[in-house]
Amino acid sequence: MTRLDHLVLAAQTLQEGVEYVQDTLEVVLPPAGGRHPLMGTHNRLLNLGGGVYLEIIAIDPGAPTPARPCWFALDGFAGAPRLLTWVARTEALERYAALELGPVSKASRGDLEWYITLPEDGRLHWGGVVPYLIQWGPKHPTDTLSDLGCRLVELMVFHPRPEPGTLLQKLGLDIRLEPSDLPGLRAFIQTQSRLKVLR
Repeated sequence: MTRLDHLVLAAQTLQEGVEYVQDTLEVVLPPAGGRHPLMGTHNRLLNLGGGVYLEIIAIDPGAPTPARPCWFALDGFAGAPRLLTWVARTEALERYAALELGPVSKASRGDLEWYITLPEDGRLHWGGVVPYLIQWGPKHPTDTLSDLGCRLVELMVFHPRPEPGTLLQKLGLDIRLEPSDLPGLRAFIQTQSRLKVLR
């Protein structure tokens, strides 16, 4: 079984990303998150309910430059904070090797461990519309994340070509693909006050 695990919102600095999410969703983020030694990035997390979360991620200016391209194409990220891509959870990464989403690498942060498909050049799949794949160890970030009452209602993805939709079907993911001039993502999130949209 494959299902949505988390959304990836990138920013030029982590503080920029946190402020964008707090302003958009009208919440105060908990201090949950940390550093990724493998990639030289750091993050903050927001629980979206049902084992799903939002990851706000940026290059960590205090970390050594990694020996390989950064995940989620963060090496070349510029502009305002935005939803960049997403990650789908599976219990059998090897099942999807033929889809060529990248070799599997092991990563960790604190007491969390996971395996993730990482393209060698760090690229996004189909402009971020097709997810990275992850297989968690015994712990998941949402096990200990505070609940601020935010719930992901729907993730919509946009692309000018139909091929990403075929890939999503092969992964067994029920995500709506809409035609658009450019690739993109839109997350509809119900907060305690009203429905909000992250782009």
